[in-house]
Amino acid sequence: MQLVVGKIGRAHGIRGDVSVEVRTDEPELRLGPGAVVLTDPASAGPLTVESGRVHSGRLLLRFAGVKDRNAAEALRGTLLISEVDPEERPDDPEEYYDHQLIGLDVVLLDGTLVGELTEVVHLPYQDLLTVEKADGTEVLVPFVTQIVPTIDLENQRAVITPPPGLIDLEQAEVAGTSSVERADGSAEGSAEAPADGSAEGSEESQ
Repeated sequence: MQLVVGKIGRAHGIRGDVSVEVRTDEPELRLGPGAVVLTDPASAGPLTVESGRVHSGRLLLRFAGVKDRNAAEALRGTLLISEVDPEERPDDPEEYYDHQLIGLDVVLLDGTLVGELTEVVHLPYQDLLTVEKADGTEVLVPFVTQIVPTIDLENQRAVITPPPGLIDLEQAEVAGTSSVERADGSAEGSAEAPADGSAEGSEESQ
């Protein structure tokens, strides 16, 4: 199985380094020195990772044969793809590859169907789950334990406990009005979803 593990961004410096948008929870494995990755477009690769480092929160990679800024800039926008055994699982039992999550039914604790999980969005601070609702609209659900307490691969579903307004905007409006009405010094405000960085999604659209 081929999974997208990264996307090449801007060139960095003059020696061929490129910034990479990481789309895997295992960059040290998929994008470490010596790793060979396929590319989209295919004509750009395959590429062999020569070295890597983190600079200002970004992963910088240098590929064999890419020696200057012009060559690095020519790779901009290229997707990096790894060959992965479809039966392979992350070492951490609470981590998941993207292909395991995409297509899951997303339900509330009481079993109410919210929609289908269609994409895992990997951001520097946390992962987000894109959920397509029955009416065709999409919502982004932070992939943290407080909001997504259960991933049930056997039954092909993800159980979520969304804060008010995350799924239904009308609930957010009601919560907001209630908070304002109590703005007498004892207002509690609406609860915010914790963003504790405990994202469990393994990228891999990898």
